[in-house]
Amino acid sequence: QVQLVESGGGLAQAGGSLRLSCVASGDIVTVNAMAWFRQAPGKQREFVARSPNGLADYADSVKGRFTISRDNAKNTVYLQMDSLKPEDTGVYYCEALIISSTGLKSYWGQGTQVTVSS
Repeated sequence: QVQLVESGGGLAQAGGSLRLSCVASGDIVTVNAMAWFRQAPGKQREFVARSPNGLADYADSVKGRFTISRDNAKNTVYLQMDSLKPEDTGVYYCEALIISSTGLKSYWGQGTQVTVSS
């Protein structure tokens, strides 16, 4: 069994910063790509950033403001969010492609709330 646990969400003012963390644990052989998604109230979940080991890909809406990074030794992915805007408000989810003893599968965390006030 594999678990993803996010942390670091909270309340920030516009222009401020937050740093999210996501730790993968359990029956892990290899962690492949790790990514962040978010879901604003009344909207569909959307891609934010992805780190498939050594590379990074970002949604246009966060380019230049957010930075994704990984600590492979700790099976952890981070999302540094700077110059926050009210439209960044939402629940942020971590997603990881993990090879366990049962094979390759996508796993999701439970989400962490980010609220940006104007």
